[in-house]
Amino acid sequence: MYKRILLSVLVIIVLVAGCSTKQEDGQVKYENTFRMAETHPSNHPTTIADNEFVRRVEEETEGRIKIILYPNKELGEESEVIDQVGFGAIDFTRVSIAPLSEIVEEMKVLLLPYLYEDGDHMWRVLNGEIGDYFLDKVKEKGYVGLGWFDAGVRSFYTIDKPIKTLDDLKGLNIRVMESSLMLDMIEALGANGIMLSYGQVYSSLQTGAIDGAENNFASFVTASHLEVAKYYSVDEHVRIPEIIIASEKTFAKISLEDQEIIKRVAKEITEYQKELWEKRDLELKQVILDAGVEINYIEDKSEFIKAVEPIYEDYPEFKELIEKIKNQ
Repeated sequence: MYKRILLSVLVIIVLVAGCSTKQEDGQVKYENTFRMAETHPSNHPTTIADNEFVRRVEEETEGRIKIILYPNKELGEESEVIDQVGFGAIDFTRVSIAPLSEIVEEMKVLLLPYLYEDGDHMWRVLNGEIGDYFLDKVKEKGYVGLGWFDAGVRSFYTIDKPIKTLDDLKGLNIRVMESSLMLDMIEALGANGIMLSYGQVYSSLQTGAIDGAENNFASFVTASHLEVAKYYSVDEHVRIPEIIIASEKTFAKISLEDQEIIKRVAKEITEYQKELWEKRDLELKQVILDAGVEINYIEDKSEFIKAVEPIYEDYPEFKELIEKIKNQ
C-alpha cells in the first residue's frame, strides 16, 4: 500500500514539474514535459487545433518541449483548470474567456452582447493592438496569454417555441454559463438566467427544468442538445473568443528562445483553427436541419441591442476601450 502511494506521488511530481529523458546516444530528447488541459472531445475542431499546436511546438523546439494534451475534461472543468494553471499544477490550457473574465475583470469587455458587427470585426480586434493588450493583461494573474481561438457565435435554442422577437424571451428560464455578465445579459433581455454547468444542460432541457440555453452550433450538436431543443434562433448575441494560456510558473522553466517559439506557434495556429471551425460550422448546420431542428434568423436585432444598453453603463471605466473596439 505504502509503495503504491509513493509511486502515485512520484508520478504526479513528474507530470507537474516536467522531466528530461535521454536517448540512447545520451542526448536529451525532452528538456521539459508539460500537460495541456482541454474540455472538448477529441473530434472537436478546437481539440484538433490543440493537437496541431502541441505537435508543432515539439517539432519547432527540436524535441526540447513535449506537451501532452488531455481532452474531454480529463483534468477538470474550465473553471477548475484555470485555477490549476494559475497555481502551476497544469501547464497549458485552452479556455473560453468567460470563466477567465471572473479572474481578469477587464476581459469582460470582450463578452459584451452585440459588441461586434460580425466575425470579421471580432478578428480585426483580436489580431490587432487590442488583442495583444488582453494577451498581456492575463499576466497580472499569473498566466501567459499565447493566442486566440474561434468559438463561433452564440445564439438561443429552446424546447417549445422559436425566439423571433424580444417578447418571445420574456419569462423563459435560459441556461447561462457561469459568468455574471452573461447572467446580466439574459436578464436584460427579459428572461430568467439559470447558471448551470455544461454537463447539466441536456437533462435540464429534457425535463423542462429550463426552457432553453444559448451556445454555438458545435456545442449544440456535440452535447446532443439538438435531441431535446427543436428550435435554434440565430440572434448572434455574443461572440466569445477562446484563449490559450500557460502558467507563468511553467514559462519560467522554459528558455527565452523556446518561449518565443511557443508564442509564435500559438498565434499561427489561430488561422488553422478558424478554418477548421468554419468548415465544421457549415457541416453542423446541415446536421441540425437533418435532426428536425428549425433554424430561424433574427434579421432585425435593434430591440435586442437596445435592451442590453444598460449593461454597457455598468462599465464606465472601460468606456474608451469599448469605443475603440466598436470603431475597429
